[in-house]
Amino acid sequence: MEKILLIDDDEGLLHFLKRFFLRKGYDVTALASAREAISAIGRDNFDLVMLDYKMPEINGLDALDEIKKIDPKTPVILMTAYGTTNLTIEAMKRGAYDYLVKPFDQMDLTRIVGEALAVNRQMKDVVGFPVSETTAPAVSKPKSALQIIGTSRNMQEIYKRIGQIAEKTVSIFITGESGTGKELVARAIYHHSRRKEKPFIAVNCAAVPEPLFESELFGHERGAFTGADRTVMGKIERCDQGTLFLDEITEMSLPLQAKLLRAIQEKEIERVGGSRVIPVDVRILAASNRDIEKEVAAGRFRQDLYWRLNVISIAIPPLRERTEDIPLLVDYFLERFAAEYHLARCYIKDSALQKLSAYNWPGNVRELENCIRRAVLLSAGNIISEKDLMIPEDRDGNGLAGLTSLTGLTLEQLLDQLREKLETLLPDILRLSHENVHATVIALVEETLIRAALREYDDNQVQAARILGISRNTLRHRLKKQIERES
Repeated sequence: MEKILLIDDDEGLLHFLKRFFLRKGYDVTALASAREAISAIGRDNFDLVMLDYKMPEINGLDALDEIKKIDPKTPVILMTAYGTTNLTIEAMKRGAYDYLVKPFDQMDLTRIVGEALAVNRQMKDVVGFPVSETTAPAVSKPKSALQIIGTSRNMQEIYKRIGQIAEKTVSIFITGESGTGKELVARAIYHHSRRKEKPFIAVNCAAVPEPLFESELFGHERGAFTGADRTVMGKIERCDQGTLFLDEITEMSLPLQAKLLRAIQEKEIERVGGSRVIPVDVRILAASNRDIEKEVAAGRFRQDLYWRLNVISIAIPPLRERTEDIPLLVDYFLERFAAEYHLARCYIKDSALQKLSAYNWPGNVRELENCIRRAVLLSAGNIISEKDLMIPEDRDGNGLAGLTSLTGLTLEQLLDQLREKLETLLPDILRLSHENVHATVIALVEETLIRAALREYDDNQVQAARILGISRNTLRHRLKKQIERES
């Protein structure tokens, strides 16, 4: 349970905020004294601090300085009834994550707190990797630390590369299929860097709607567009002196790529609707699951931006190219999920492990992780057998044979194979159907396609709708119809 510390001498507001966050499932500590709160931060660990600016014994900015000396990574949101530009600038210079102007809009409150807690998790969940003391600085890892797992030769090369470049303030381009662990590698670089006490923010470029993207990265001034009722800092500005991870950067539009390139070159930005130049010092880590050189050649990604970002490159291999790491990954996930769900440690039969090692894993480590999570939660005892593994089977029940043959085919070849299978099945479907065959088949294909898209993008409806070529509202409507049919 994430812990929020509230600091405000207004007892009525303190009571409201405490009840508001308790209802959302947070552990809340509410204090009316800034001095008492600073002492509490020295004794306890909090995931977020919400601090009033106007306090009787010490103002919010001075209290912010004290908090940052004790715990530089915990996000602090300043609450104020005086939303002036000078106060905002000063608060951000001193390390505030954001500010909220009283009285609060509950949607703004929920959104900003949610974003701040996500940043806190990214900064504090240390990602470790096997490395010698001579190749990277030591990082103290808590018991719950995330790990990049693998002893295969290509993974050893990745560990070596991380150790060589983590401390160097250069841009890095990470490539790999979906589910290979690109963000884990980015976070490992951050945790072993000289910027590890400064912000780390991850942005999934495929999940941000295009009209909002510029504001998301660069921020906006009050009145910049309809609904912009407050000045908002963008992710780049929030990451000043820290690290910004741009996942699936090839989804970014060309005009926005040009603006990002200028920000990297000039080390300064302008908010949407603003004219003030804001200096920024941000290390950029970028990632894509596409062939970036093909994207550049096709004109979908700026070559000059690619050169700027690709100072160092790291290519993460798919799981099918490092199957010797599967037993280690399985053991790691079994231990992690036992601790996460407070269950007895599960063990896996050799036959089940052989089945896992034989499967092609198109979803890579993420798919393996989900497979083991399901097995841990659904197995009858603490021994996982083959029947506990929900791995897709081919017609012969061999798990992999039908999938391996599809690896490496182009989209056109895959569509040709789909067309051949449909031509084989449709005559029998027509023969056995009495009416509405068109609607039945179309509904079945649509349902299967939507489910596949949602699986591919971890139930992210924005990304699934984009790849399907429909709006998010349309996707929600189709999902609702599917649920009604099933019920």
